[in-house]
Amino acid sequence: MKAMLIDATRCIGCRACQVACKEWNELPAEKTEFFAGKGYQNPRDLSSKTWTLITYNEIQIEDRFDWVFGKKQCFHCNEPACATACPVHALEKTPEGPVIYHADLCLGCRYCQLACPFLVPRFEWDKAIPEIRKCNMCPSRVAAGEEPACAKVCTTDAIVFGERDDLIMDAEDRIRRDPRNYVHHIYGKDEVGGTCVMHLSNVPFEELGFDTSLAAKALNKKSEVAMKPVPFVLAGLGLTLGAVSWIVNRRIENQQNQKVEDAS
Repeated sequence: MKAMLIDATRCIGCRACQVACKEWNELPAEKTEFFAGKGYQNPRDLSSKTWTLITYNEIQIEDRFDWVFGKKQCFHCNEPACATACPVHALEKTPEGPVIYHADLCLGCRYCQLACPFLVPRFEWDKAIPEIRKCNMCPSRVAAGEEPACAKVCTTDAIVFGERDDLIMDAEDRIRRDPRNYVHHIYGKDEVGGTCVMHLSNVPFEELGFDTSLAAKALNKKSEVAMKPVPFVLAGLGLTLGAVSWIVNRRIENQQNQKVEDAS
């Protein structure tokens, strides 16, 4: 299964990956804003128009403040809760690794947004017929044996694409060879059952905006429990509404017949 390893110690904040993502997916630019402690970050967070985002984090490292750059995007979970929560299978985990989205199947219920532990899927609030938008890991490129657009343009090898098991071995080797320069953890290796986008950092992951409270157990089991009753509830609701409609129409028909009889 394919995956990406993102090493914050190698990232220089050039945002080439962010630009490549927009170019490949034909996404518009967004307004640059200044945020305290983050500088001129563009934009504030992931959105329907920005699927990958370089975050600027001014962090105290020993006796000085320095910039550490993070990368936000879909984690492409091994067992994605978003796909399990979707009642119409509009989200799908492919054998190659990416979690892709089928807009033609989507109901717009936004259950995927509620289920995602990383708060990634975004909704197109500004469109009459909205879709869910997120990083799809360039599935056409991956299927053709190529790197995702963001990994292709990274000049410092901060983003490495390859087989997930190989990337885990590479990450463990980096930590072993330079233990003082890395947090001794691969974020995404085990979180929520493991993901296909993993991170290395020289500062605590929570300082990059990552949720470090997530358990190793996949969350799709919880969404499965929540979604199993949905078909039965919908079927029951349909039957109930049908019965109510029949009763109401029957009463109206009886009243009309009674008026005809009284008039005659």
